[in-house]
Amino acid sequence: MWLIYDFIFLIIFSLSLPIYILRGKIHKGIGRRFGLGYRGLKLDSPIWIHAVSVGEAIMMQPLIAKLHEAFPHRQLVISTVTPTGNRIAQRLGKDTDYVTYLPLDFSFIVRRVISVVRPVLFILAETELWPNLIFSLHRQRIPVIVVNGRVSDASFYGYRLARFLFSPLLKKINFFSVQTDTDKARLVALGVSEDKIVVSGNMKFDILAEPPLNLGCKRSDLGLTDNDKLIVAGSTHHNEEELVIGSFLRLHRDYPFTHLFVAPRHPQRAKQVSRIAEKFGFRAIFLSGLKGLGPLPDKKAIFILDTIGELNKFYSLADIVFVGGSLVRKGGHNILEPAFFAKPVIFGPHMFNFRDIASLFLEKKAALKVENSQELYLKLVFLLEHPQQAELLGKKARQLIYEYQGATAKNLKIIKRIVGMADE
Repeated sequence: MWLIYDFIFLIIFSLSLPIYILRGKIHKGIGRRFGLGYRGLKLDSPIWIHAVSVGEAIMMQPLIAKLHEAFPHRQLVISTVTPTGNRIAQRLGKDTDYVTYLPLDFSFIVRRVISVVRPVLFILAETELWPNLIFSLHRQRIPVIVVNGRVSDASFYGYRLARFLFSPLLKKINFFSVQTDTDKARLVALGVSEDKIVVSGNMKFDILAEPPLNLGCKRSDLGLTDNDKLIVAGSTHHNEEELVIGSFLRLHRDYPFTHLFVAPRHPQRAKQVSRIAEKFGFRAIFLSGLKGLGPLPDKKAIFILDTIGELNKFYSLADIVFVGGSLVRKGGHNILEPAFFAKPVIFGPHMFNFRDIASLFLEKKAALKVENSQELYLKLVFLLEHPQQAELLGKKARQLIYEYQGATAKNLKIIKRIVGMADE
């Protein structure tokens, strides 16, 4: 079976490599992905946690903290795929932990890395399936568990089409802790034994149980006064910024005290976003250039986030938040972070990556959904004209988070049991 996966992965890798090179995504940690740089590494039966990128790494923050408390003398290995995720992981690990990149999913690479790391347990955040890695861990009798697991609409469709490949793979995973009953039903439909699945809820509700990373910014740092209103558009995508800035242009004409802060999902697109802002007649102000800005020099300005890991800081300063990836077909992004700060949250129609969370917030009247840029403009006007409704929306959002917290503690119990069994 591993020959099939090697062949499939080789095709995917060969097609993807030129794109990665052209986009400048070859980074200094790439050697670790090829299994290099592990010589001489000495670890003592660590727990290996994999979080593919920034969102997963941040989501794992509470669990990593609890693992440090539960296993104070055991090392953690934290792997990511992206450099931005790696930088977040560096902040979460202790000095004794080892932060690295996940090896490319070629059987000969993952076998060599696993033989060096020798984990007592492999924890996979959400459902990021790497066939050769999972098969190699299984062959070496290292238990694998999925935490905060989910099976999206697209994934379920793909897994069913290639069930002959994915069903044997899923059976090699020892345990699934999933977000919803829908995720459990889909795994059962794909051949996973029901007694290997538990519905524990969504760990994203636990991310902000404590103050998040990187707070400490004031509205005055943006040159704003008490009378100004700040709209933060977080995690926006290509073709979406034009829709958001277009809506804001109409808003700003009638409400000149409003200001827009755009945080592109990929900060390297900041200059592209600045050109869009300028096309609409705004001055672009990059976050990296804010130092010493003083009072806002130009009321017709748009702030653009061009740094990594600071979006929460500006969610905390916002009066209204629009969560991106939702006016275009990207599946949306995490609405829980602005909700924690009791901000009125707006999102578009394409929230399929956060389907259950978005539905819950709408059902509880804790967020607003818009279908297009025209509706976005109208909802922004509504919230500005009805501040009490905006405040109530934010309070309901934050209360909802508190009601649904607890998945991390449930997952810790599962991990303790499995590590205890492995140590026997």
